Order: sequence, then C-alpha cells, then structure tokens
Amino acid sequence: MAKSESVISFEKVSFEYGHQKPILDVVDFSVRRGMKITFMGQNGAGKSTIFALITGALKPESGKVNVMNGLSVALSQQVIPRDELVLTVREFFEKRFSHKVYDIDPKIDAVLLVVNLKGHEKVHHRIIKSFSGGQQARLLLASALIGAPDLLLLDEPTNNLDKAGIEHLTQFLINYKKTVIVISHDADFLNAFTHGVLYLDVHTRKVEQYVGNYFDVVKEISLRIEKENRKNAQLAKEIQANKDKANFFAMKGGQMRMVAKRMRDKAEELEEEKVDVRKEDKTIRPFVIPMQEGLSGEILNITSFTTIGKNHKPVLRKARLSLRRGEHLFLRGPNGIGKSTLLESLAKRTAEGVQIAHGVKIGYYRQDFSTLNFEDTAYESLMAAMDKKDEERMRSVAAGFLIDAIVIRTKIGALSEGQKGLVAFARLVLERPGLLILDEPTNHINFRHVPLIASALDAYRGAMILVSHVPEFVAKIRIDEILDLEK
Repeated sequence: MAKSESVISFEKVSFEYGHQKPILDVVDFSVRRGMKITFMGQNGAGKSTIFALITGALKPESGKVNVMNGLSVALSQQVIPRDELVLTVREFFEKRFSHKVYDIDPKIDAVLLVVNLKGHEKVHHRIIKSFSGGQQARLLLASALIGAPDLLLLDEPTNNLDKAGIEHLTQFLINYKKTVIVISHDADFLNAFTHGVLYLDVHTRKVEQYVGNYFDVVKEISLRIEKENRKNAQLAKEIQANKDKANFFAMKGGQMRMVAKRMRDKAEELEEEKVDVRKEDKTIRPFVIPMQEGLSGEILNITSFTTIGKNHKPVLRKARLSLRRGEHLFLRGPNGIGKSTLLESLAKRTAEGVQIAHGVKIGYYRQDFSTLNFEDTAYESLMAAMDKKDEERMRSVAAGFLIDAIVIRTKIGALSEGQKGLVAFARLVLERPGLLILDEPTNHINFRHVPLIASALDAYRGAMILVSHVPEFVAKIRIDEILDLEK
C-alpha cells in the first residue's frame, strides 16, 4: 500500500437524522495513509456523525463511504458510555474485540503504559467509574490503541487531561506512524502534529479540505469568511440600488415598466449570487450568570478535605479557607487526585470539613453532564432550572447559547457533547446560583466560545470554585484563592 493511497474517502455522501436534521449534503473528501488530520466544525455540526459513518456504526442516506480493504479502524470517543462505567478495566478492554482474546492482560498493560496511566499493573479489576475524568480519558485512548489500528479516530482526546497528559499524548501522536483524524478544540495541541484540516460547514453541510498547519488553516478560513462578508455587503448595495431604480421606473408607467422589470430581475439574480457565510464564525452571545439575591457574609468554609493518595487510598488534609460573595477559588491538582470527587461532595453538601451557608443555592457544572436528565428535551431541562417559570426569558437565554428551534426540541441524550455543555451553561444563567461549582467547563466547547465563558466567570459576583486544566482559560478569570490538592 503506497503512502499516497487514500485509506478512506467519501463520495457524494448525504446523511440526516429522521428527515429533520440534515448533517451532510453530497460530501466528498479523502484521507491518505499516514496523514494526521484535524476535523473542525461548530458544536452539533456532525463531526462525531462522520466518525460513526467511517466506523460503519451509521450508514449514509446516499453516496458511498470507502474504507480500504483490510483497514482496521478504532474510535476513541469523547466519553465512556454510561453502561460501561460499571465494568472492570479488563471487561472494558475485552469489549473492544469481537472475539475472545486469551492472555489479554499483557496487551492491557502495554497500552496503559503508552497512555501513561501509572500503576497500570494493578488496575485490571478496578471499576471504570472509580477513575477520574482524566484517567478515563486515558482509558478511552488505550482502548482504541489495543487493537493496533491502521486508522485512529480521536474525538476530543484532551478533555479532562492535565498538562502532563496532554504533553504525553502530543508526543505519542507525533511519533505515531499510522493515520489519525482528530476532533479537538485545543489549538496548540492540534498544531503540534496536524498535516491538514477537514472543515465541516454546518450551514452548507459540506466538508472542505485544507492542507497545512492548524493555525495557517484557521487563518485561511477566517480570510475566506471576511471575503464572503465583503462580497455580500457589496451585493446588498447593488441589490438595493436595482430595487430603488425599479421603483422609480415603475412609477413612470408605460414602457418604463419594462425597465423596472429588468431592474427587479437583476436584483433577483444578485440575490442568488450571495454567499452563505459559514456559521463556524458564529459564537454564543456574551452572557452574565446572575447571582442569587440576598447573599451576605461567609458562603463557604473549608477546614479539611480529602484527596486520593497512593494505592487509591483517601488522605485527609487540613485547610483554612473561606469564600465570601464575589470570591473565586481555583482548585488545582493532577489527574486522579480527587478534584471531581471533592467538587461532587461540595455540590451534594456531603463534604467533611466543609460548611456551606444555609440557603445558598449551588450551581454545579459537572464535566460528564450527569446533572442533566438525558431523557428531558432541552426545553424541559431549561424550564426546570427556573424557580419562576418564564418561557420568554428561557427562550431568549437559549438563543444566546445557539440552542435553536431544533435543538430545544431534542432530548439531552441525543445532543452532541458540546451542545450539552451549552445547555448546562444556559441552565446556570437561569438558576441564579449563589455558589458556582465548575468542573472542566471548557470540555467539548468550541474554542470560539471559550473567551466569552471566561469573561462571564470572571464577572460572576457570587462565590465560585473552578477546576480546569486549561491555563490560558484560567488566566482570563479573576482568582482570589488557590487550593493545591497535591500540597
């Protein structure tokens, strides 16, 4: 197989969900052997759907998805399916194979070593849900690698990974000799290894293919957007001028009416020349998370907390930390130390050594979105977040987070991970919390939205606890206290 050969190609592929949600419209692209490609597109555009078409989990409505004969394909999903969280590590890896694999433990050890999951030789019997979000992200990658695939599909692989984890993954992909397609919103991570970009336009439902490093491609796309906007602005002027002339000549009557008709026809022709500007440039609106009214005094007091030490044993640590209205706490520590566990116990008010003032409403953004009812529609979920039901306000807030007429009728479980994140933020706006607890709030979120989210958190006037492994994001938010769980 020559390196120049295509390992996968799409030929005039179209796909939609239930005749209501078109995703792809006569799409053509190909990926050559050994290439490392980034997949870009707005949240909900259909990037994960394309991965499902490549793996064969979905079938196109029309057209053909060509996968090279004998090519092995593995997908590392964004999250571990809920029904697999109760499996042991060994059972989780056994499910990656269609047949019984004897002596699987050495294979598991080998891939866990690749993803830098320490203590790998002791985890075969551990339940998946006992691992942290970052450790689960490593398990997802390892599960894709265990079959030594020719084509590796990675869906948001840096979510929940700490700095060390991202650096390890980056180096692995640089050295990886086979074909890789990555969906990610981490620009620096992508630029370290990307050969080109596949760009899924949510408006045209086409896939455009670009060659070059990530930053150069993003710049090229931005320039095209600017060009499209300039063209449309010029056409708009010409259209209006022809309409004005048509109205003028129509009033003259007689033969001038024919001239007026020609002017109107010209305006219609120009309308058809207008370009559908891609929606990748569309971001959420700037927003504010309102603070619970009537807050005063100390909101939260921490005298001790529990972390996860060696051999997965709990370690009790002393602290002297207090949060009042307007104060922001950053919780720091490596993957697996217990940050998410601590946040969950705070949100449930069960954390030992922690006091939360009576009557304080907690807004909790959980990294796996398990605080959302996946059987609810977005409409039901957002209405439930409001103490005083106000559908007009709810719809206004939803629109600001790109939750349109289709998304709002969709069940949470059927949304993309990025769309779930936007629903979660919309709920926080509607809830008006007094204590805001955020666990990796940039996971799955389009990078264009991140500065607006940072600005909203920076301005939040209640008490806030934040966990994030994205230093550029944290740097944009006012932090008053830091609690390092490793010290």
